[in-house]
Amino acid sequence: MTIIDILKESWLSISGNKLRSFLTVLGIIIGVMAVVIMVAVGETVQKSITDQFSSLGTNTIVIRAGAARSGGIRTGNKRTLTITDAEQIRKLPDVFSVTPAQSGSAQVIYGNKNWSTMMLGTYPDYTEIQDIEVEYGNFFDINAIKNASTYAVIGPDTARELGLPDNPVGQIIRIQNMPFVVIGVMKARGDSAFGSQDDMVIIPITTLKKRLQGSPFPDSVTMIALKIYQDSDNAVVTDQISSLLRQRHKLKDGDEDDFQITDMKQIMETMDTVTGYLKLLLIAIAAVSLLVGSIGIMNMMLVSVVERTREIGVRKAVGARERVIIIQFLSESVLISFIGSMIGLILGVGLSQGVGRLILHYDVPFSIWPVIVSVTVAVVVGLSSGVVPAIKAAKLNPIDSLRYE
Repeated sequence: MTIIDILKESWLSISGNKLRSFLTVLGIIIGVMAVVIMVAVGETVQKSITDQFSSLGTNTIVIRAGAARSGGIRTGNKRTLTITDAEQIRKLPDVFSVTPAQSGSAQVIYGNKNWSTMMLGTYPDYTEIQDIEVEYGNFFDINAIKNASTYAVIGPDTARELGLPDNPVGQIIRIQNMPFVVIGVMKARGDSAFGSQDDMVIIPITTLKKRLQGSPFPDSVTMIALKIYQDSDNAVVTDQISSLLRQRHKLKDGDEDDFQITDMKQIMETMDTVTGYLKLLLIAIAAVSLLVGSIGIMNMMLVSVVERTREIGVRKAVGARERVIIIQFLSESVLISFIGSMIGLILGVGLSQGVGRLILHYDVPFSIWPVIVSVTVAVVVGLSSGVVPAIKAAKLNPIDSLRYE
């Protein structure tokens, strides 16, 4: 028998009992579809998390004031970082740019519109570190820092909520009841590791400290962000920063750091590992459906062997070898698995892409793994599910088979 003859025989056998074959194929469809969707979910979660940190890049380091949490309680003084610390860090050979930063909430007023948003005081270097692009106007310069100028750069969402013109450069807004001149509007870019940049107001940090907050510690900041050169070693730079800050803060050996250094490269590597395990977990859960589907194929084939006992006896009586009988039953099992796998693949890809783009409005990454999994499942599940029934059929005694009713 040729391969075409075997496939025709297999199709005739499968289509002979349509309901049973459909229910068996349905088990494989659901299993493969679940695996494809779970892979898509894992890829989407990984991409979403990566996008949150990609705006900062792997060569970005963030330093926050205060010691690490111990037993759920933050220890240390939150005023442990200063603008002077940032200026000293700038002198390190591997540091490309650095900025101190102080954030808080603020009420912004324009005309009769009042909007609560995030306010950030920082340096012009913030644009380098966060890769900020200004759509209208310009970002403030170092002179605005020296003079504590009342300049503001706002996000596009903030401009819209305040009802500002399309190009609001030169407009006067009030932040905490103090007039500021809008000198720039940032391009829309969504969320980042520092929060949404589309709904925020950025002003010179000296303006924030001296004019708005009136802090008794005008040099203190809650965060310092910096970007190092691409060919620099993150771990080496982190150690240099730690040594510098411990020396400046007069910390003795054995004293806990009164600051926290976050290396974005290390975070992204950790998140890749975590999301990798998450994808494996999701696939493992979905694989249970495949196991159930393979059991369904085996059950169908065992029933088929019993129902076709007399047919098997006739085949063997006219000279059919055991190898032919085994191939025949294995081909039926693989064909059922292949049909279910291909349908499951199409439905899984269609549902994941359709839901992602049409409902969630998110581009779901397409991976080649579902295709590989589907083809592998079609072969492995088909063979493993059909081998026992095929061997059982091949070992039937032809005389007993012919007498079977």
